Amino acid sequence: MVQHLGEGVPVTVQVWCEDDGRVRLEVTDLDPRALPVLRAAGEDEESGRGLALLDAPAVRWGVTAGPGCGKTVWCELTLTTEERAAAVPYGRAPSTVR
Repeated sequence: MVQHLGEGVPVTVQVWCEDDGRVRLEVTDLDPRALPVLRAAGEDEESGRGLALLDAPAVRWGVTAGPGCGKTVWCELTLTTEERAAAVPYGRAPSTVR
């Protein structure tokens, strides 16, 4: 369940592999109001861990405000040599998640 946005709010998810072997993941939604912030969530809290979970494995990540409305949260991950050899090349065709 996507609690931050609410049920039924569409997001666009894109994943692709860069030429240098990094994997880039982007999640875009149309709500420009709530920009995510990395914070420490208490162990009893039910939300607020998203960026901490993203920050742990990511080489880098960020949030980009879209033109007019919306935002994109993105991260880049580095693949090992074995993971790169086994990776299936994907295009940059986005898919919509509802």
